[in-house]
Amino acid sequence: MPSEKSARGALKKAGYNRQVKSAANTVVTATRRTIAAGDPEQGVAAVRRAASALDRAANAGVIHKNNASRRKSRLARSLLAVDK
Repeated sequence: MPSEKSARGALKKAGYNRQVKSAANTVVTATRRTIAAGDPEQGVAAVRRAASALDRAANAGVIHKNNASRRKSRLARSLLAVDK
């Protein structure tokens, strides 16, 4: 059993992680909607915002750096598919 002190820290850290991950997922979802709408200029801006949010989450250790990289790549590929 963890001590009460470490349990408090774990709860605080979990709350922060949830907040950062939720923010990143919200931006990614909005980006997917923007890409689906078909406007390339807004799509590029949205992909940049999503990449930034994913990088922040990866730097904070909330998601793995390869997870962030994979998700950024998929967003970029979906944007390119709309341009064609």
